[in-house]
Amino acid sequence: MTYIAYSMKQAVIKRAGNCCEYCLITKDDTLFSFHIEHIIPLRHTGKTELENLCLSCPRCNLLKATDIASIDPQTKLLAPFFNPRKQKWVDHFHPDGPIIKPLTPEGRVLVNVLQLNSDKRLSQRTLMIKLGQYPCKIPESE
Repeated sequence: MTYIAYSMKQAVIKRAGNCCEYCLITKDDTLFSFHIEHIIPLRHTGKTELENLCLSCPRCNLLKATDIASIDPQTKLLAPFFNPRKQKWVDHFHPDGPIIKPLTPEGRVLVNVLQLNSDKRLSQRTLMIKLGQYPCKIPESE
């Protein structure tokens, strides 16, 4: 596990507004601690610096793991994952009730690999919508 300074962790959390920068659930809506995630993992030359870190719920982080790209289910071509530091969420995804609709190859591969529209996630988001807790503030790029 990589050491990340407390001040850097706090900066990532504040920038994300306590929101998973991939699926848009808040830290308050899960029983598990959120992760400070390397967008480009260390094994792929990523660095532990603010421009390469984001806040991720455990499910998104564990499914993403050290991946940085996947095959776009629509074009069948390799596409990089959405990068919350360099791209705006709203340019790649559209929330339609509990469904996260991908708009780009980057969005499609992330939705697919992170299983953003699995039955379990849709059920959770449906309940959170009824409670007025979803989506959280959509993170903007820096």
